[in-house]
Amino acid sequence: MKTLQLRKTVSAVVSLALLSQTLLSPLAFAMDNEKNENRTKTPIEHLIVVIGENHTFDNIFGGYQPVHGQSIDNLLSRGIINPDGTPGINFSLAAQQQASDTDVYRIDPPQTGAYAILPQPNTTYATGLPANVPDTRFPADLPNGPFQITHYVPYASHTGDPMHRFFQMWQQYDKGRHDLFPWVATTASIGPSNAYFSPTPTQPDQGGESMGFYNMSTGDAAAFKSLADNFAISDNYHQAIMGGTGANFIALVTGDVGFHTANGRPDIPPANQIENPDPQPGLNNWYTEDGYRGGSYVNCADDANPGVGVIKTYLHSLPYKPFNRGNCAADTYYLVNNYNLGYSYDGTPAALGADKFTLPPQTIPTIADALAASNIGWKYYSGGRIANAAPTNEYCGICDPLTGFSSIMTTSLKENLQGVEQFYRDVAKNSLPAVAFVRPYESMAGHPANATTAKYEEFVTDLIKRVQKNQALWAKTAILITTDEGGGYYDSGYIQPIDFFGDGTRIPMIAVSPYAKKGYVDHTYYDHASVLKFIERNWGLAPLSARSRDNLPNPVASHHHPYKPVNAPAIGDLMNMFDFSHRQHEHGAETADRQHSQSVRMDR
Repeated sequence: MKTLQLRKTVSAVVSLALLSQTLLSPLAFAMDNEKNENRTKTPIEHLIVVIGENHTFDNIFGGYQPVHGQSIDNLLSRGIINPDGTPGINFSLAAQQQASDTDVYRIDPPQTGAYAILPQPNTTYATGLPANVPDTRFPADLPNGPFQITHYVPYASHTGDPMHRFFQMWQQYDKGRHDLFPWVATTASIGPSNAYFSPTPTQPDQGGESMGFYNMSTGDAAAFKSLADNFAISDNYHQAIMGGTGANFIALVTGDVGFHTANGRPDIPPANQIENPDPQPGLNNWYTEDGYRGGSYVNCADDANPGVGVIKTYLHSLPYKPFNRGNCAADTYYLVNNYNLGYSYDGTPAALGADKFTLPPQTIPTIADALAASNIGWKYYSGGRIANAAPTNEYCGICDPLTGFSSIMTTSLKENLQGVEQFYRDVAKNSLPAVAFVRPYESMAGHPANATTAKYEEFVTDLIKRVQKNQALWAKTAILITTDEGGGYYDSGYIQPIDFFGDGTRIPMIAVSPYAKKGYVDHTYYDHASVLKFIERNWGLAPLSARSRDNLPNPVASHHHPYKPVNAPAIGDLMNMFDFSHRQHEHGAETADRQHSQSVRMDR
C-alpha cells in the first residue's frame, strides 16, 4: 500500500524531469561559454555526487522495466522473478547453496546442497523491532531465492541489516556463482569480535534478509523509477571494494585502499586488528578473527596470511592479469572493512591503540588534493555536520572519508568539509563549487535497519528540486546518485575481479542532468573509480597515483557480452551516460559516444 507522501514524491520527480527539458536556454549557455571553455571538456561545470548506503542494483532495480528500446540485466530480465515479484521461470538461477568450510578459508567452499527454504530473515537492529530475532513479518518458509520485501512489509518500513564484510563477500560471490549469500551470513555472520552485538555460531543474528528486493514493477522505489525513465542509469556500476562502508568511501575519494601507518609509513597493526578468516576449530566457517571491534586489516602481499592465497590464486587463474599484480605492496596492512578515521570532525587527531579500532592518518592522494592543486573548487557535505559545533547523531564519521587524511585535516582544506545545510545555501546563492560530494543525513541515507530507501528517495528528490530551481546552475550540472556498497544484498550481475580488493557487487548509479541520455540504460563497466575518471577527464586532471584505479582504461565491450570488458581490467569514465552533441558548436565537444570511443583508443 502506497502512502500519499510517496505519490507526492513521484509527482515531484516527474515534474522535475519535464522541467529539465525546458531549462536549456541557449542564452544562458552562451553567457557561460567563454569562462567554461578552458575549464571543462564538457558543458558540465558542476558535478554533484550523492552517496547513500547499502543497496545493490537488484535490490532496488531488480524489477525495473526500462523504456522502449532499452535493455537491462536484472532479476526480471533474467526471468528470476515475474513482474509481480513472484518466482519466475528461471528462479532456480538464484538458488542459494549451503557449504562446509571447517579447516581453512575458501572463497569457493565445498557445497553440501541447496537450501530447501531460506533461513528466516532476522531483525538485526531494525528501528522499532526487537533486536536480533527472527523477523516474524516474513514467513519462515520463503522459497530459496529472491523475495519481494513489500509482499510482507510496507515499502517505508525498516528491515534487518544484511552482513557486509570483505572476506564474507568474497565467499558470497563464490567465483561468480553468487550462490552463498545466506550461508555466509549465517555461518560467518559479522565476525566474532563485536561490541554492540555478539553473534555466536548458533546465534548468528543473520538470516535470509540478503535475498530481499524491492519491486519497481509493483510501485516500490517509484521516485528512482521516474528518474531512470527520464534520465540515465547504469546496470553495470559496482562497489569498488568487497566489504563495507568505510573501505568504499575511501575508495570513492582515492581509487585506492587505506592502510595502517606510523608517521605516514606502512606499519604493523595490533594483532587483534588483523583479519583471520580461517574457521575456528570444529566450526563451520566461523572466522578466527574478524569484526567491527576486531580484525579488519590484511597484508595481502604475503600469500601465507589467512585468506590471502586463495583470493590471489583465483585472480591469477583469470584470463587477464589483475591490476598492479593485485595492488598489494609489501609489508602493508590494508583496511578492508570499517574503522574510525584518523581525525575528528574538527581536525583533532584521534586516539590510537589496540582498543581504538581507528585507521591512523592517511597520506595517499585524494581527489580533493588534486582539485585543490589545480584551483578547482570542491566541498564534501555531510548530513549532521554543524558549523563550529559537534555533529549531531545524523552524522556518519566513516562516511566523511576525507577526515582520515592529513593533507586535508591539518590544512585549511578541512574548511571544505561542511554540512548539508551549507550545500542548500550554496545552491541557492550560486556559490556551489565545481565538485560537490553529498552524504545524506543518517536517517535518510538508505542504510537498512536505521534508515529506508524511501527516505533516501525523499532526500534525493528534494536535492534535485533545489538544483533545478536555480536554472543557471541546473543548465550546467550533473548529479550522480549512488550508494557506497551493496550492503550484503544479493545481486545477479557480472563482477569484474580487478585486484585483491574487488570489485564487489553492482550498486545503483543514476545520472541526472540536462545532458543525461533520456531513459538510457548504460551497460559500460563502472565502479567508484569511474567518478574520479569523470572528474579528471572533465577538468583535465591526471590519475591520482600509480596505484589508483583511475589509471585503468575505458572498457571495450563485445556484442556477445556488453557487460564484460574484453580489455579487462577496465573501468569506464561515465561519459557514455551523457549526450553533449547538441552543444558541439559552442564547446567544440564531440558526442559522448565519440568521446568514449576515443578514450578507449587512447587508454589502450
